[in-house]
Amino acid sequence: MRLRIGGVLLLLVAGLLTFNYFRPIPAVAATASVPASTILPGTQPVLPWPKPGSGAVAISGLGMIATSGNEAPMPAASVAKVMTALVILEDKPLKLGDPGPSILITDADVQAYQTDLNDKQSVVEVRSGEQLTEFQALEGLLIPSANNFAFTLANWDMGSVDKFVAKTNKRAGELGLSHTKFADPAGASVQTVSTPSDLVALGVIAMNQEVLAQIVAKTSAKLPVAGTVYNVNYALGQSGLIGIKTGSGFNQGANFLFAASVTVGGFTKVIFGCVMGLPTLADAFAAAKSLIAAVQPILIVKRILSKYQSVGSYEPPWGGHSELLSTSNVDLVEWPGMVLRQSLHAPSLTITKPLPSATAAGVLHIALGDYNLDVPLTTSDSLYPPGRFWRLTRI
Repeated sequence: MRLRIGGVLLLLVAGLLTFNYFRPIPAVAATASVPASTILPGTQPVLPWPKPGSGAVAISGLGMIATSGNEAPMPAASVAKVMTALVILEDKPLKLGDPGPSILITDADVQAYQTDLNDKQSVVEVRSGEQLTEFQALEGLLIPSANNFAFTLANWDMGSVDKFVAKTNKRAGELGLSHTKFADPAGASVQTVSTPSDLVALGVIAMNQEVLAQIVAKTSAKLPVAGTVYNVNYALGQSGLIGIKTGSGFNQGANFLFAASVTVGGFTKVIFGCVMGLPTLADAFAAAKSLIAAVQPILIVKRILSKYQSVGSYEPPWGGHSELLSTSNVDLVEWPGMVLRQSLHAPSLTITKPLPSATAAGVLHIALGDYNLDVPLTTSDSLYPPGRFWRLTRI
């Protein structure tokens, strides 16, 4: 009887060991060794916001970093022409050095010029039959800030001003400019309104258009009939300013959407900003320069990840170890108090045969403000499948 029971037990043990051996090898998940979020050191500085007026500031890559906190929609004036230029270039793209298609100036364009001239608006002379390239029309729109060129471009792009304005409002919605509304393509209407934060967001997108960035950085341009025209933004080149657009003419004051190229830790960055509701353009330029001077020294570039730095590991339950290593250095411009987020996206490994070192193994996702980057990772050491003893005896 005892022998029979012993035989049964032996068969049960043998069956269990056999079952254990042939069970699937479990996948090995990666474990992160970097914090999911880190608050950057320092406190938010007090910036010299204009009084009266409101403002906002962003940094290329980081996005919005600070606002004056008293923003309210107000007439954007000629800063609205940035959206007009953006929509034109998205509809009819230009490459650097490409003049683009020709635009024939009609009697309606001349009438628009005369009407705007009589209303003492900002205009550039045109004549019926004149031909402007798309590039020249954009120069006239953005450099001397010709309201009549906004009318011409809107008709040329969509066939009517109303259809073009509808398109600009649709684009504003797509960009998340929730406090912006366009009633015309030139900003001549008090119903064309925005806020500094919205206009900064617009400016960041617009300056990604190389042709637009090229035009707003020019101090002058030469047009077929009008001859040489000069940039209303006479602060260009000062404090690193490379654009973007002024706006004034209403009782609410002067506006300036600006971009300034600065050097931070050997890297070139762009400070974007907007001030609205200042008494004069001179005041708006002075406010922009003050903000640039205050922001630049606070920015730092810091290496947050080094090549071959470990950000996680694989730890098979049967033994072995392999670090997950970064494949590159990551240097980021930082602003005090922002949150750096890191998340490990590495696959679970089913190791049925030897896995060599330097095997690609997912990415580390890094986010800081608007900056997002996936850094490829590799394994540091070889990993091996489990041995027979572990497969037989695992629980």
